[in-house]
Amino acid sequence: MYLLLLSIHGLVRGYDLELGRDADTGGQTKYVVDLARALAERDDVSQVDLVTRRILDPAVSPDYAEPIESLGDKVRILRIDAGPEGYIPKEQLWDHLDAFTDNLTSVLHTQGRWPNLIHSHYADAGYVGVRLSNLAGIPLVHTGHSLGRDKRQRLLAAGHDGDWIDARYNMVRRIEAEETVLGTAELVITSTHNEIDEQYALYDYYQPERMVVIPPGTDLVQFHPPCPEDPPYQFAAEVERFLDDPSKPLILALSRADHRKNIIALIEAYGASPELQALANLLIVAGNRDDIRDLDEGARDVLTEILLTIDAHDLYGKVAVPKHHRPDEVPEIYRLVARSGGVFINPALTEPFGLTLLEAAASGLPLVATENGGPVDIIGNCRNGHLVDPLDRQAMASALHRILSDPGHYRALSTHGLTAVRARYSWQAHAETYRTLIAPLTKRAEPLPDTPPLRRRLIYRDRALFTDLDQSLLGNAEGVRRFTEMMRQNKRCANFGIATGRRLDTLLTELKRHAIPIPDVMITSLGTAIHYSAALVVDDFWSEHIDHLWKPQAVRRALEDIPGLLPQARREQSRFKIAYHYDPNLAPPVDEITALLRTHDLSVNVVHAFGQFLDILPVRANKGLALRYVAHRFGIPLEHILVAGGSGADEDMMRGNTLAVVVANRHHEELSQLTEMDNIYFASEAYALGILEAVEHYDFFGACRVPDTP
Repeated sequence: MYLLLLSIHGLVRGYDLELGRDADTGGQTKYVVDLARALAERDDVSQVDLVTRRILDPAVSPDYAEPIESLGDKVRILRIDAGPEGYIPKEQLWDHLDAFTDNLTSVLHTQGRWPNLIHSHYADAGYVGVRLSNLAGIPLVHTGHSLGRDKRQRLLAAGHDGDWIDARYNMVRRIEAEETVLGTAELVITSTHNEIDEQYALYDYYQPERMVVIPPGTDLVQFHPPCPEDPPYQFAAEVERFLDDPSKPLILALSRADHRKNIIALIEAYGASPELQALANLLIVAGNRDDIRDLDEGARDVLTEILLTIDAHDLYGKVAVPKHHRPDEVPEIYRLVARSGGVFINPALTEPFGLTLLEAAASGLPLVATENGGPVDIIGNCRNGHLVDPLDRQAMASALHRILSDPGHYRALSTHGLTAVRARYSWQAHAETYRTLIAPLTKRAEPLPDTPPLRRRLIYRDRALFTDLDQSLLGNAEGVRRFTEMMRQNKRCANFGIATGRRLDTLLTELKRHAIPIPDVMITSLGTAIHYSAALVVDDFWSEHIDHLWKPQAVRRALEDIPGLLPQARREQSRFKIAYHYDPNLAPPVDEITALLRTHDLSVNVVHAFGQFLDILPVRANKGLALRYVAHRFGIPLEHILVAGGSGADEDMMRGNTLAVVVANRHHEELSQLTEMDNIYFASEAYALGILEAVEHYDFFGACRVPDTP
């Protein structure tokens, strides 16, 4: 079995993970590396590829620019180019994910081997996973790690403005991607029951029967209790220089400097409890810093507030806040705290899982943790600590005091944790459960056919030009005549394709009426049918491929009573396309119609075009997917394909690695949001004349290599 794991953002490498460097280098990066290694250790797995974004940036390690990094005999990190070379936050990646998908597809096509399963991690990877799964027919598994709707609710509760949240975190696109992946993924893996019962329940595509809890593992070789023969811990010197009495037990909080980690509340709880201060010192490990003023705004604010809170409660000599720690020192930090007789606390406002809780428990530490999220499962399973309301400072201090003041209770919690972590939370156990659950899914994979469907001459063509028909190619008779002549002159080097919402019969009628030769490829009914050449050879594989999850009668029933939706004429309907006239004055917004279909567990594509048409298609069908499928079968790089269009139905063709043109008569309509894309040209001419202008702009045929083979 060949498994493909997608984790696109953050700094991902096989050693010295920079955990806590910023908001994008949290526990997810460690999780996916550990998962990849654990799966590759199994005899029934032949290859694991962990795919992330390639980063070439002098501000980060050159490791992240290496296209391939081996993690072992059967496991590697693949780094794919997408967007700017430099490191950018995940919220700025959305416009570059289509290019990431196209580049990854090219790598898989070149290597000649497609995975048996795709496992996406977080919403951005889910966006890519959905497109790759729908194109190649590969089962998709997804792990969210954190969810946009849940995060948005928490930020609203904290007093932030909704519009600010949506703009700052690109929340609308994130939630839309999460909804789509939930409608596509055959299995959703979570770390806790809380994710299923509370966080995923916020989504329209809430299908708990497709969700399963597989807790992450922890490295029991790296994380273990202190031994009497251990040499002195080097990190002790970093801690002791802060403390008046280093012999006291340590209360450890270890996380990145983030407001959501709630470190300030912990310091306030400790500062308000003289009894707790008499029992123990407080150790805060919150990332690395040379100068707080040089950190990003979020970390700078948190660390400044930490120091101010320590000062406000006059906790000098009782609280240690070291400036630096290396990733390989983290196990030693846990053991240092365990040797002191200390406690680990995670006071976060909410914690999706809580990998540090497992690491601490494996090191012999009792736990105090937030009652919101993953710690509920961990402490419930391990019986090794206390859950607290993270907003209740007195409860936090009381839980810590109870553990530290009762040696018998301390020993019982420590022993329970050590036993349960080994039994329930090893990576070997995780990989065993994972492999059992995915086995049935991989039997349903449908590899894309590689052999072109027509005679070999189509392979020899270097490039292709695809255009929509109405409002793009048609509209100016002289432009159509010049376009037709241009394609005739370049027929040896380029395929000609039409991608239209029309059915094949009405397309052929229009082509004949305007004296346009039959194209090499006809993508009709918005990407739900593909025919080749004047012989009208139908691509049967594509028809079978897009039938996946298609329930047309259920779609019609769900929409039959919606005001402002009127079925179009029978000639506009087809087996895989349900077409409506859309009256914006009467009908609900399109996103509400989409949400309605989701609540009926219908996985579909909803296409709104020209402000008045609404089409429902199978989830695996649209013009962009059909175009990429044809490119794969013909062996034409997407960078050698020019696409012309003008409506929202054409957007999927234009995003990614294709060259594209929006003709002048369509600039200010559905595609105006694409003006910032580098590979989309907005022509000054309308209709076919705009396509001719783009051909000249890109020097499209001047760069063409005419093959020697006749």
